[in-house]
Amino acid sequence: MPSLRLLAPALFALAMFGAMGPASAESFSDAQRTDIEAIIKNYLVSHPEVLEEAMTELTKRQAAAETEKHEASIAQNSDAIFNSPRQVVLGNKDGDVTFVEFFDYNCGYCKRAMTDMLDLMKSDPKLKVVLKEFPVLSQGSVEAAQVAVAVRMQDPSGKKYLDFHQKLLGGRGPADKAHAMQAAKDAGLDTAKIEKDIASSEVRTTIEENFKLAEAMGMNGTPSYVIGKQIVVGAVGLDSLKEKIGVARCGKATC
Repeated sequence: MPSLRLLAPALFALAMFGAMGPASAESFSDAQRTDIEAIIKNYLVSHPEVLEEAMTELTKRQAAAETEKHEASIAQNSDAIFNSPRQVVLGNKDGDVTFVEFFDYNCGYCKRAMTDMLDLMKSDPKLKVVLKEFPVLSQGSVEAAQVAVAVRMQDPSGKKYLDFHQKLLGGRGPADKAHAMQAAKDAGLDTAKIEKDIASSEVRTTIEENFKLAEAMGMNGTPSYVIGKQIVVGAVGLDSLKEKIGVARCGKATC
C-alpha cells in the first residue's frame, strides 16, 4: 500500500479539481493544470493498484445500492409478490421462507430450473413455493400462460397444476395453446372449462399483475426469483438457490 506521503500529491490534486468544482478549476493557469494532470498521471502509473482498489470499492458500493433497491421494491410490492390470490402456491403453504419464481414456458433455462424447484420442494419441507407466469419470449408463451392461469383457476390446490406444469415445461417442442391444452388434458383437467376461462378477466389481470411486479423489480428475463429480501435473475443453480434460502431463513447460507 503506498504511504500517505506518496499519496499526498495526487490526493491534493484530485481534491483541488473535485472539491473546487469546474468553475474554480478554470482559475488555474494552463501551466498549473498541466502540472496537476502530470502529478495525477505519474502517481497512477507508479501505483496502478490504486485503480484496482477504486474499482473494487465501486463494485462494492454498486452491489450495496442494488441490494437496497431490491429490498425496497420487494417491501413496496410485498403483498402482491407473496400473497396474491392470483398465484400458484406449492410446497408448505405455511412455510417459513417463500420462494417465488417468474417463468416462461418457452424458456430453456426454466426447464432446468424446474428440476431445481422440485428438488428444493423435496428436500425442504418448510419451503413455500410460488409460481408466477411471465410470458416474455413469444406469442406462444402468452398462449401457454393463459392456459396455465385457467388451470390454476380450476385447481386451487395446485396438485393438478404442478402435473400440468411439469408436462408442459418438460415437454418437447415450443409451448403454445395447443401444447398447453394437451398437457392440461393429460393432467386430468376439464379442457372445455379452460377454453371458457381463457377469455376471462382473471386470466388477463393475472398476467398483467405479474408483468407489473417484474417491471417494478427490474426483472427482464426468466427464470427470475424473489427469495426473502433478495431478487435473483437467471438459472443460478440448485446450490446457489439453497444459499439464498438459507440467508432468508437465518441470515447465512447454511442454517
